[in-house]
Amino acid sequence: MKAAVYLDKDKMEVREVPTPKPDADSVLVKVHSCAVCGSDIRIFRHGGSRVDPPQILGHESAGEVVEAGANVTRFRKGDRVALGADVPCGECGFCEAGIGNNCQINYALGYQIAGSFAEYVLLNKTVVNYGPVHHIPEGLDYDEAALAEPLACVLNAVELTGIRLGDVVVIIGAGPIGCMIIPIAYMSGASRVIVVQRSRPRLENARKFHADSYICSSEEDPVKRVLEETGGLGADVIFTANPNPQSHVDALKMAKNRARINLFGGLPAGSTVTLDTNIIHYKELLVVGAHGSVPRHHRQALDLIAAGRPDIKPYISHRFPLDRVAEAFATAEGHQGMRVVVKPWEKG
Repeated sequence: MKAAVYLDKDKMEVREVPTPKPDADSVLVKVHSCAVCGSDIRIFRHGGSRVDPPQILGHESAGEVVEAGANVTRFRKGDRVALGADVPCGECGFCEAGIGNNCQINYALGYQIAGSFAEYVLLNKTVVNYGPVHHIPEGLDYDEAALAEPLACVLNAVELTGIRLGDVVVIIGAGPIGCMIIPIAYMSGASRVIVVQRSRPRLENARKFHADSYICSSEEDPVKRVLEETGGLGADVIFTANPNPQSHVDALKMAKNRARINLFGGLPAGSTVTLDTNIIHYKELLVVGAHGSVPRHHRQALDLIAAGRPDIKPYISHRFPLDRVAEAFATAEGHQGMRVVVKPWEKG
C-alpha cells in the first residue's frame, strides 16, 4: 500500500509499504479521509515521546472495513467507521474508571500504533475492543466523520469545564478546535461567546461561526477588551485553544471570580509559564486541563455531527491526495483555512 511515513523531524516520505494483514482479532480499514491535526504537525516538527520512527501518523480518520477477523463481532466487511486517537488499554484503574485518556500506557493511533495517512490502517485487538471506533451514521460522508475526533476533544474539554446557563465564554485561539468550541458553548448554555485571536486573517475567517465578539490580540489588549465587554467582572469560562504560553497568563487576568479556566491547547515541549497564582487564590479560580477524549465522546461527536449540531462542513477547508501530504501539512501549519483533509485514494 501507499503511505506517508514519518522518518525523522521534518522528514516524511510517501512510499510503498506492506499492507497490514489482520489476524483473528483485528480489522483492516480502507482509509478514505484523514485530517491533519496540530499534534501531527508537532510530531513532524519536533518528534514525539510516543512515536518511534519510521511510523505512519494520522488519527482523525474514517474509512471502510475491508477485512474483519473471525473473532470480531462489532464490525464486518463493508461497515463505514470513524476512528479517534486515544485508545484505552481497558485494564488499568483509569480505564476501568472511564477515563482512558488518562491511561498510563497512553496508546493512540498515529503514535505507538500506525495511523491513517495511508491507504489502509490496521486496528489491532485493543483498538477494536476498547478504542474510539464507531459506525458512521447514515448521511455523513467520510470527511465529516473524520472530524468526530477533534470534536470529541472539545466535548471532553467542555464537560470538564462545566459551562452553565448564562455564562460568558472566552475562547483564546480561532483555529479549527477553538471554532468548534463556539457552537458547543452555546449548546451548553453560554449567553455570550468571545473569540480572541492574534492573526487578523484567521480571526476574520472565524466570523462565519457566529460568536458574539471577536478580538484581535495583535491589535488591542485582549484582557482590557474582555473586561470592558463584561462590565469589568471578567468571563465565567475561558478556554486556551492555542499553543501560546501568553494565553495562560491572559486567561487569569480576564477571568471573573470563581471562573473556570481550561488550559486546552498543548504548549511546545519545554515551555514554561510564569503565573501570578495569587490571582487564582483571591479570585477562587478553578483551573483544569483537557487532553484528548474517551470513546464515548467520539460516539457523542458522531451523533452531534449527524444531527447537524454543529454543521461540520464549514470546518473543512482543504483536501489533498496522499501524494501531496507535504502540501497538506504546510497548509495546516500555515493557518490557511480550517481543517485540512488528506484523501489517500484520490489522485492529483
